[in-house]
Amino acid sequence: MSAVFHRAIVREGGRVRVEPRPTPRPVSGEILIAPQTAGLCGTDLQMLRGLRGDPAPVIGHEGSALVAAVGPGVDPGLAPGTRVVVNPTHPGDPSFLLGHHVDGLLQERTLIPASAVAAGLVTPLPEPLAPDDLAALLEPLATVRYAYSVLETEDVRTLLVFGDGTVGHLAVRAAGRMLPPGVRTVHVHHTDAGRAWSAECAHRADVLLTAADGPKALRAAVGDGPVAVVLATPRDATLRCLETALRALPGDLVVDLLGGLPADAASPALPGVRLAAVRAANCGGLPAVPHVERAVTDAGTPVRLFGHRGVAGRHLREAADELTAAPERYRDLVTHVAGLDEAARIMRHLVIHRDRTWQGRRLIKLAVRVAADRAAPTAAPA
Repeated sequence: MSAVFHRAIVREGGRVRVEPRPTPRPVSGEILIAPQTAGLCGTDLQMLRGLRGDPAPVIGHEGSALVAAVGPGVDPGLAPGTRVVVNPTHPGDPSFLLGHHVDGLLQERTLIPASAVAAGLVTPLPEPLAPDDLAALLEPLATVRYAYSVLETEDVRTLLVFGDGTVGHLAVRAAGRMLPPGVRTVHVHHTDAGRAWSAECAHRADVLLTAADGPKALRAAVGDGPVAVVLATPRDATLRCLETALRALPGDLVVDLLGGLPADAASPALPGVRLAAVRAANCGGLPAVPHVERAVTDAGTPVRLFGHRGVAGRHLREAADELTAAPERYRDLVTHVAGLDEAARIMRHLVIHRDRTWQGRRLIKLAVRVAADRAAPTAAPA
């Protein structure tokens, strides 16, 4: 029998290129999916740049897919042809992290192992998103929904968002629909270029700042009253932005450590607090009632901290519902759309250049149209 192959964006030894990969056959409990649209994430860029040691040669954990084939024993609700989203984080099996520890979505076929299927990490989507490129925002918007499921019960007057990547923008835009009415938004950007891009958007924060504006400007922008801080930051910036917020805003704070953190992350502003442990206490949507850590800063100010690795299936469904209900609120965040070959060229560019632009335009979210023009993988000559 001839071997069957599919196309994939493969990273190896600092190279990124499109290559044929053997297409696996699902066995008992497994599902083979055909990714349709996949997003490029900030953690993907960290892996491409050698800043993370995750082993998967095929990255990509954001997007939607169609079920292509199933092994024996799979739920009939996941029959071939079903449109699905895959939760990339297993709450009980750290060996499954889609696009990090196992091959991800930037390929025409992806095998989902039985342990992930049994844990309910493959979730049917009731209808396709319009346009389908919005599927690149599903997983990052689900992380914001998770954050707001905690913050919606807090007495928050101002939302302060650090980070001008996809999640930071999503946090600003979703606040008006997922938090109580009247919450004011302040968005701190990494660069002037990031702030300039936001200033041209219809759905922007009430106040736009950059990190260079300093603590006095931050304090003035936030004003009085309880403040929620969302750190939608890369792992090398999360601690710095946390300390900026703690020093500049000595009042009532609740902080979401949404961005990554080094395993040994610690701050003199929060003596005795193991920040990575706080973030990891909520994983894959568990526990059902998220853990919130109560701490005291070195200045004696109480602060509440929480974080999360991954989301639950309900957060992905709620994100799909939100994108369906208000697509115009999020559509312009998908700034670039490409097939596999052009996406590989963009990725190679981003590895070398840190200005987050492609062909003269600022890149917020790249949606990769993975689906092949043909209906099935190709067969290699016998």
